[in-house]
Amino acid sequence: MDRGALPLAVALLLAGCSLSPTSLAETVHCDLQPVDPERGKVTYTTSQVSKGCVAQAPNAILEVHVLFLEFPRDLSQLELTLQASKQNGIQPREVLLVLSVNSNVFLQLQALGIPLHLAYNPNLVTFQEPPGVNTTELPSFPKTQILEWAAERGPIASAAELDDPQSVLLRLGQAQGSLSFCMLEASQDMGRMLEWRPRTPALVRGCRLEGVAGHKEAHILRVLPGHSAGPRTVTVKVELSCASGDPDAVLILQGPPYVSWLIDANHNMQIWTTGEYSFKIFPEKNIRGFKLPDTPQGLLGEARMLNASVVASFVELPLASVVSLHAPSCGGRLQTSPAPIQTTPPKDTCSPELLMSLIQTKCANDAMTLVLKKELVAHLKCTIMGLTLWDPSCQAEDRGDQFVLHSAYSSCGMEVTANMISNEVVVNILSSSSPQRKKVHCLNMDSLSFQLGLYLSPHFLQASNTIEPGQQSFVQVRVSPSIPEFLLQLDSCHLDLGPEGGTMELIQGRAAKGNCVSLLSPSPEGNPRFSFLLHFYTVPIPKTGTLSCTIALRPKTGSQDQEVRRTVFTRLNVISPDLSGCTSKGLVLPAVLGITFGAFLIGALLTAALWYIYSHTRSPGKREPVVAVAAPASSESSSTNHSIGSTQSTPCSTSSMA
Repeated sequence: MDRGALPLAVALLLAGCSLSPTSLAETVHCDLQPVDPERGKVTYTTSQVSKGCVAQAPNAILEVHVLFLEFPRDLSQLELTLQASKQNGIQPREVLLVLSVNSNVFLQLQALGIPLHLAYNPNLVTFQEPPGVNTTELPSFPKTQILEWAAERGPIASAAELDDPQSVLLRLGQAQGSLSFCMLEASQDMGRMLEWRPRTPALVRGCRLEGVAGHKEAHILRVLPGHSAGPRTVTVKVELSCASGDPDAVLILQGPPYVSWLIDANHNMQIWTTGEYSFKIFPEKNIRGFKLPDTPQGLLGEARMLNASVVASFVELPLASVVSLHAPSCGGRLQTSPAPIQTTPPKDTCSPELLMSLIQTKCANDAMTLVLKKELVAHLKCTIMGLTLWDPSCQAEDRGDQFVLHSAYSSCGMEVTANMISNEVVVNILSSSSPQRKKVHCLNMDSLSFQLGLYLSPHFLQASNTIEPGQQSFVQVRVSPSIPEFLLQLDSCHLDLGPEGGTMELIQGRAAKGNCVSLLSPSPEGNPRFSFLLHFYTVPIPKTGTLSCTIALRPKTGSQDQEVRRTVFTRLNVISPDLSGCTSKGLVLPAVLGITFGAFLIGALLTAALWYIYSHTRSPGKREPVVAVAAPASSESSSTNHSIGSTQSTPCSTSSMA
């Protein structure tokens, strides 16, 4: 066993040798007081929400989720992650996420590979990076009307109200509820569908146990019952920073009977829990816990019975999935906060990084314009002393509700190249001793060329204007000349085969649409690539088609206002398969239809001939009545003939008719 695992192995042995506890009848004198945040901090992730609902919509084309986010500050930061569950290669459904906020939010969105439509208020939500998804402006409705607006677009899979979240994880395709209609109800458990982490850490209290000598400390975590009573595992991460040696400490975990514990600690500790528990290094080894009191006073009595002289941390939490306890010191020393518990959010201080990210760049008419809204500056509690371009003589103008920097491409120290115009914005703020700097760019669109090419081999050597059903096609988009400061991304693609073949969605939301569409690794120059396989199941086959793609140039610095979108297309000729009925891929559809009809005709004639011989060769006395039965081949032929005259085309087996 390695040395890193040894302390927890010792803890495992200590836990196994622990005796069953007995409750103390006497009153425990221990005055719980808020602990100095620098001496103890507890954060947690939970699926409990103030209001929420989860409903099933298994056959819906669009999966709709609604988030109502309440923030106590004028400007907040939020991490929002969407995860799709890929089971048996099934592509994720299209998703509509409705985001309703009450104040300005600086959003970091991650939804890789998910065909996402985002509805939000652009006046309140600012993205840390370009979202790269389809967006819709959310009307200013009350909550009930927002739910009605969302339900008009598809059945709502989940809805939740969150108070001051720091991060939110939304897992798609995880609806386990029995409801078919989502209606907000108080104190709901969202299960695996949604987990979130509150911005404000949990209240940590501590006290000194009277009449107990020594330096043993206790950390008590009490998890309150949730709305649902299904089996739940709570991961408890304990990080103690001790000056020397291991602490003399006990960890007491109390929760509902359906809760088990997975403990990840960096020091040896005596373990005292309800339910069952295991250690991260031995997750398969479950140890039975004890029956503990479910009151604060009773848990303090357990700590005293275990000879703890100090309760270093006492925390009560809603039902959580992950709890992290961090204590920068240990050894029986307690430092409570000198001030009462703070019931209002702490006053924000100016964040230079956030301030610089709020500067918007606009490029038009051979000029660069930089805009910074005063409202956002006030929310950040920033005091701006100066706002200029690289040339300090080019200063910002105060235009009432915003600061504006404007310059032609030929002045203010602009660096002009064949493809891009660059400068630097310099901001002096009162709370920083050094100026803040940010590179800004404008693209010279007249010098850029966007190309979309279809290739017949994965080597991407020679572009082709023909496509043949049943053969793999390879697609690449590129911009020339390349721009190192910008990232070329493929947002969507579709193949339009006219009224005969319809429209096939190939790429949507930067994700492959269909089982036979594959995103490939970019070229060495960073050009996006993908491949697809086209099949026609009926005739006639279209003779032409148009391949269209929407691409975006996004700055690597993450400024969404500098994003450039273009739609490129190429016209293709569709090569009909060899009508002789045999190719390297096997028999094609006209050959199959011909063989089927020929087999049916031969079978019918042969049956008629055999019946004629039979009816004319046996004796008249042995003849019996005949009951006519329709031949199965006739039904097959009828079904086949019914489909002739219409065309259906899909990438492999996925139908995407428009």
